[in-house]
Amino acid sequence: MLVLAGALPDFRLQSDSGDSATRIAVTAAAGAGVFGLLSSLVWPLLVRALLLVPALVLGLLVFFLNGSLLLIALRLNPSGHGEAAPETAVVVAAVMSAVASATGAALAVRDDDAYRRRLYRLADRRRRRSTGQPGPSTQGAVFLQLDGVGHDVLLEAIGKGLMPTAARWLGGTRPTHRLTPWRTDWSSQTGASQLGILHGTNHDVPAFRWYEKDTQEVMVCNRPTSAAELQRRAVAHTGDGGLLAVGGASRGNLFSGGADELALVLSVAARRGRDNRSRAGYFAYFSDPANAVRTAMSFVAEVFRETGQSTWARIEQRRPRVKRGGLYPFVRAFATVVERDVVVAAVIGDMLAGRNAVYADLVAYDEVAHHSGPRSRDAEKILERLDRSLALIEKVAEHAPRPYRIVVLSDHGQSPGETFLTRYGLSLGNLVRAGCGLPVPRKAQRTHSGAEARTAVRAALRRPVEEREERRGTSGRRSEPLVLASGNLGLVSFPDVPHRMSREEIDRRHPALLSTLANHPGVGFLLVRSEEHGGLVLGAHGTEVPMDRLDDEHPGPLADFGPGAADAVRRTHSFPHTADIMVNSSYDPVEGEVLAFEEQIGSHGGLGGAQGRPFLLSPVALSVPVARSTPVGTNTELAGADTELAGTNTEFIGVGTELVGAERVHDVLRRWLRECDGPPIPLSARPDERAA
Repeated sequence: MLVLAGALPDFRLQSDSGDSATRIAVTAAAGAGVFGLLSSLVWPLLVRALLLVPALVLGLLVFFLNGSLLLIALRLNPSGHGEAAPETAVVVAAVMSAVASATGAALAVRDDDAYRRRLYRLADRRRRRSTGQPGPSTQGAVFLQLDGVGHDVLLEAIGKGLMPTAARWLGGTRPTHRLTPWRTDWSSQTGASQLGILHGTNHDVPAFRWYEKDTQEVMVCNRPTSAAELQRRAVAHTGDGGLLAVGGASRGNLFSGGADELALVLSVAARRGRDNRSRAGYFAYFSDPANAVRTAMSFVAEVFRETGQSTWARIEQRRPRVKRGGLYPFVRAFATVVERDVVVAAVIGDMLAGRNAVYADLVAYDEVAHHSGPRSRDAEKILERLDRSLALIEKVAEHAPRPYRIVVLSDHGQSPGETFLTRYGLSLGNLVRAGCGLPVPRKAQRTHSGAEARTAVRAALRRPVEEREERRGTSGRRSEPLVLASGNLGLVSFPDVPHRMSREEIDRRHPALLSTLANHPGVGFLLVRSEEHGGLVLGAHGTEVPMDRLDDEHPGPLADFGPGAADAVRRTHSFPHTADIMVNSSYDPVEGEVLAFEEQIGSHGGLGGAQGRPFLLSPVALSVPVARSTPVGTNTELAGADTELAGTNTEFIGVGTELVGAERVHDVLRRWLRECDGPPIPLSARPDERAA
């Protein structure tokens, strides 16, 4: 405060006639003390009163409210000599909060004992406030979803030293965790995977977005109203509330999982007023002004970082590349800073409160990889920060009132490759129009990315989440096809036909359409319904394979897409709302590249490459996810990683025993929750021993 008083002309700590140095120091100390007292007492009340204000607006109000508290503190100062202009008070309050936050963080980092004692006190205070009784003796579970991080990307990051926490868990002579890959469904995206993981079913979720003819609505997994409806359908289908129904917490997810404790959950974001408990996560975080200032400053730094990185990418003329201007730097900053900070803080609070199970989604990597590439330097920086979050949560677990098993998993990976539009100069929608004999616009329309972070920003701003292009498609001429994109998966529907059209009906209406799509070099295969064969997979050069003849030994057009592709396609064919034509882009198995129908150079949503191969990183104290068919010891999965990681810590999943589908992952997580309720740990044990 003394330094700022000397540097800012509109901020004074002495009278007009001047005061002694001692008097000025006393005035500064009293002002700082009153400001700190007001911040601790009044600030939480102000934030709670503003809980229904959009989250990002609340972040901006932090500075003005802090400045108001400083002005009040100067007026209450016993010396009566403090004075500041309103705009100067905002600057002074922000700097003071930032310095206090930075100093506290530095002290905590340099003094592990002080940090440990502070966490113990916080945990004890939470226990006394909740029940007044000691914490539960059974184990809890924390599931941390690293959105979009594929199995291979994780191994490469560990091998490069980007994720030392994960490396420590997997390495050494006595690893604490095991790494298991699993395979997604055809719809390799967060909506399908997370719905299956949290609620036990992703039946009738054919893509990230699709058209339902019976309701004449476009469903979009990251639209709050659609997410709420999908969750309702899942609960009705299974008759079960979800993975987190018993004492659980859901943080930063698309769906609640049945949890009572919610923060930043999209399926409840459409609610208004007090029923929307999801926004309470913002109160829990922003109630500390130091947190708010630190996050705001990091947000600004991330915006400048993205601007610099995208500018440098244009200067170097990197390929592939997509547009990263407009609002994208702010969307990225929200995903990598605001949402990460709020979600991690919520998880820490849940652990110190002793909740049974916590499931949290960290979307930072997925958002950056969509626009910079899954293996770009930008994405690697995000992995480093995510690993630090894992280390922080691991540290907090030592001070929680109950022992916790920390499971890290991903919902899908990402496959690199340029966009379909960039490669061929026309979008999938225009290719469909050409095959139908309809006029094609001279200027290709770009399909914007449907990444989760963009909708999270809209939900935080309390703005309606609508897809303008989809609305135009459903409100236009109903005889024209509606084309939707989900990564490298495209869906073509004819809204004027009330049922799923057959191949024969499509040929009668548009004789050239299916052959135009199937023979295009950017298309891998098509799925249509056939009156004669049921499901029918179409490929180039007139290839037609009935679904009942398709398997891993006779894959037909699915040969490049690996084992399990036929089963994934067959399952989607059985869904009631599968599109008239399902289009999967081509896949280069040598380069591992697909062609996204959206504006993404790292994409997911269909078949092909790393997008369908996420991971489970689970404690060895829990049972293995699936049975092994060959002895552990094969290190081919660890190519490029540290040699000490090979041999003892990676489950080799043989044919017939691979973990396939999000619904099976749900079963595994449920089993682990039951195991956590196993033999109790004596309460007499010290917290350090219980954690061990």
